[in-house]
Order: sequence, then C-alpha cells, then structure tokens
Amino acid sequence: MDKMLAKIGLRTKRADISARLGTKLELSADLSWLSKVRYSIFGREADKGLLFKLFIYVILIDAAYIYLKPVLHMVTSMVKDGADLLDPSVNWIPRVVYFGNLQDAWAWLQYPKAFGLSMLLSVSVALLQTCSCAIAGYAFARLKVPFKPVLFFFLLITFIVPLQLTILPNLVFARVLGVLDTVLPIIVPALFGLGLKGALFIIIYRQFFSTQPKELEEAARIDGASVYKVFFRVMMPLAKPAILVVFLFSFVWTWNDFYLPSMYLANTETPPLSLGISRIASMIRAQAEISGPSIFTEPISMATTFLMILPPIILYAFAQRWFIEGVERTGIVE
Repeated sequence: MDKMLAKIGLRTKRADISARLGTKLELSADLSWLSKVRYSIFGREADKGLLFKLFIYVILIDAAYIYLKPVLHMVTSMVKDGADLLDPSVNWIPRVVYFGNLQDAWAWLQYPKAFGLSMLLSVSVALLQTCSCAIAGYAFARLKVPFKPVLFFFLLITFIVPLQLTILPNLVFARVLGVLDTVLPIIVPALFGLGLKGALFIIIYRQFFSTQPKELEEAARIDGASVYKVFFRVMMPLAKPAILVVFLFSFVWTWNDFYLPSMYLANTETPPLSLGISRIASMIRAQAEISGPSIFTEPISMATTFLMILPPIILYAFAQRWFIEGVERTGIVE
C-alpha cells in the first residue's frame, strides 16, 4: 500500500513538473513573440524600427510635397488654354494641353539669345571661380603665407558684407573703364576669386585641402616637385568632389542671379534670363494697368519661370549622384 502511494505521489510530482515546464515554455514563447513584435516596431536600435522609418517617410513625403507642389502647379498652369483657365472645375489636370503660353514666353524672352547670354555668364564664372578659388583655398590651407590669419579674416569680412554695400564703387569703376553694359564686370572678378559667393568657395576648398594627408605633399617634394606641381598634379586630382560642388553651386547661383545683371546689364537689348523675367513681369503689370488684368497673366509668368529653371534642372538630373557625393566628401559637412 505504501509503495502504491509512493508511486502515485511520484506521478503527481512528475505531472506537476510537466505542467510547470509547459507553462514556462508557453510564457517564453509568448515573450519571444512579444520581443519580435517590439523589435520590429521599435527596433533593436533607435533608427532601425518600423516606427522610426514611418516617421522618416512622413517627413520626406511632406518635404517633397512642399517643394514639388509649386513646380507641378507651374507646369499645369502654363499648359492651360482660355477655357480651362475660366473653368473652376479644372484645377490640376487640363482638358487640353496648350503650348501657346510657352510660345509667347519664348518670343517675349528672346529665348535663344537670352539663353546663350545666361549660359555664357554662368559657365564662364563657374569655370573661372572653380580654378581661382581652388588656388586661394590651397594657399590658405597649406602654404606659409605672411599674415595668413589676417587675410583669412578679411576673406570672412567679404563673405559677411552684403553685395549692395560695394556695388556703387564697382559701378563707377566699370563706367570709368567703359565696360558698363557688358559681361566683363561680372566675369572678370571671377578670375580672381571675387565672383558671386567667391569667399564661400574659397572656404570650401580650404576645408577640403586641410583634411588631406600631408604625406602626399611631402612625398612629392622629396621627388623634387615644386609647389605648382604639387598643387596641379597631386592635390587637384584629389579635389574632384570639391571641384564639382563649387562648379555646380557657382553655375546655379550665377544663372539665378538677378542683382548683378540688373546693375551691369540694365540697358542691354537682350538681357539674360533672370533679368528678362523681371522685364516681362513689368510689361504684364503695365498692360494690366492699361487694359485690366488678363487670364493669361499667370500662365505666361509660369511659362517664363519654367524656361528659366529648366536648364539647371536638367544639369542636376545628370549630375546629382556626383553632386551628392561631392557634398558628402567636402568640407560642407565637416
């Protein structure tokens, strides 16, 4: 009898232990499932979870909408005809694609001549500043120049002082030299690193050259290379990211600049595109004062703006990969 009771007690303990083990296994399975859900939502790190990625996508979509909505509105407005402009139900997608507004904007801007002048200014200034600012940036970064801190301080002053404070003596100087109403007052300063945003480009080059190892220059000097050979043969090939960033920034800023052409090219018959858009806007306002507002005012304005921004968009579409890589590798982010 005692043996039977002992066997029964042993079986009961085994069953008890098995039940407890099963409960623990179920709890561990539930905990592992909850951990997987938590890690998938919040991630093992703060930037790896689904919630963080969803937050990033919401911000990116909002930012893209803020920047793309004006462009989409511009494109849809410039291809609307009179019926679509008068129909309040036509908001985004026109019933008929009408290119008459683009043709009028093309004719009013004298687009081939204005495009050629804008391209001449932008490419010339960008090329000259890319070279001259590289030389100045390398000198500030590597060469032993007397009073270099003082010169760099004056460079920062030129970066801080607005252009409007120095434009009057520059205009007088250009008039004395007889180069007013020509492209020379805009192009020649870029030859010496004094073009539009030239101080910023020198700072970009200086920061880039400062991060390069000095052993490269020392090895070139041991081989008998001069300062010029070190710069052109060793440092400039390494500076391709900075060169691309400076060229694209200089090109786009010169292309979009209105202030300098309005000062130096105000009396030219065919102005660059940035100045031509301003003249067309003034013509439209004058016509509105005489004959009243027209429904084609906005579409023509949108068409002129589209023709203005189209070349930089095409340039960026082809160079965006190298441009982003250049921004990451230059001193802009360091």
